[in-house]
Amino acid sequence: MGWILLVAAIVLEVVGTTNMKLSEGFSKLVPSVLVLFFYALSIVALTFAVNRLDVSVAYAVWSGMGTALVAMIGIWFFQESLTTTKLIALGLIIVGVAMLHLTSESH
Repeated sequence: MGWILLVAAIVLEVVGTTNMKLSEGFSKLVPSVLVLFFYALSIVALTFAVNRLDVSVAYAVWSGMGTALVAMIGIWFFQESLTTTKLIALGLIIVGVAMLHLTSESH
């Protein structure tokens, strides 16, 4: 259940961050409200997840996977550049998250 909550927290955070971009500096009302809504839900889900998982692993996975997913959304939907360095960095994040998962007590 902890991992399901963590995945939900990651998805909610990514949706919130995507709306942050769409809000254009909080100048658009609906995406601006959605930023706060999805971030709040993400923090709630993360809070419940850390009750079941190691906080070090849960937070690292939440922030790392959120970062990687937002970077991919930026590349795919907002036409941000994809450089070799960015690709390597995203791969390292994913490898790091996998290693943390494999070493956690709740694995």
